[in-house]
Amino acid sequence: MMNETKMMEFILIGFSEFPDLQIPLFVFFSLTYLVTLTGNVLLMTIIRLHRHLHIPMYFFLSILSFSETCYTFALIPKMLVNLITEEKAISFTGCAVQMFFFIGFGATNCMLLTAMGYDRCVAICKPLHYKVLMNDRVCRQLVAFATGTGFTLSLIVTYFVFTLPFCGGKEINHFFCDMAPVIQAACTENNGIETVIFIFGIVVVFGSFLLILLSYLLIFHTILKIPSTEGKGKAFSTCASHLTVVVVHFGCASIVYLRPKSTYCLQEDTLISVTYTVVTPLLNPVVYSLRNKDVHLALRKCLGRKVCTWMR
Repeated sequence: MMNETKMMEFILIGFSEFPDLQIPLFVFFSLTYLVTLTGNVLLMTIIRLHRHLHIPMYFFLSILSFSETCYTFALIPKMLVNLITEEKAISFTGCAVQMFFFIGFGATNCMLLTAMGYDRCVAICKPLHYKVLMNDRVCRQLVAFATGTGFTLSLIVTYFVFTLPFCGGKEINHFFCDMAPVIQAACTENNGIETVIFIFGIVVVFGSFLLILLSYLLIFHTILKIPSTEGKGKAFSTCASHLTVVVVHFGCASIVYLRPKSTYCLQEDTLISVTYTVVTPLLNPVVYSLRNKDVHLALRKCLGRKVCTWMR
């Protein structure tokens, strides 16, 4: 215990193995981040300004876009700074704060996607009761539950991780303060914290995915009863965007957080993490913008107004 000191900072070395790629990675991630922010802000603005989009599906989508924006803001700016500077340190407190917001918004996103799956299930399976079952109060309660549960679980996990003993200057083989890399920087091995992480993964990732899977089983069962091929295609098209985001989001999260400790490979996890920290937040506005006729119409109206104003 005499050698144990208070940790003042960690060193993030996630991309240090690729010194020649630091600038290209900085450019790529900067452009991706800019497009992500623009896409999410534009999507939120369109939903806010157009009354015909003031329905539960787009309400959840706007909240998801806001959550994704905050999620990326907690991670990517620090990553970009580290790519262009030799000093790749993050303070002990900064690391804890980053982990708290990363887990909180990540868990919230999982549960928001679950709420969106439930919304699609009610819309297709119970269309006559949709307005009653998915009224404004229910939608707000679902969002409040997702946010409250996500950040409560995040607080618990972050507390357990940062009460571990850390000794001296420690390197984290990642580009942000994720759970497994920080735990491996601790002085002790037999801490049982991996069990807490696994339970967290089961509750948030696997639990949310099971509820979404149940929703889609009910949706597919209802769609198969529709007599016309056109009707089946129309019903399924309302779920395609959500299903695409779900597959990517939960696929990456499952690979990282639902594995036993013995299979951890932090180098591989770093590459996978790029997908769900950089690519997935971009996927949300792109998929919903490209595949959604209502968003297309609203976007054309906005662009049309701007063109007319400019010509005047």
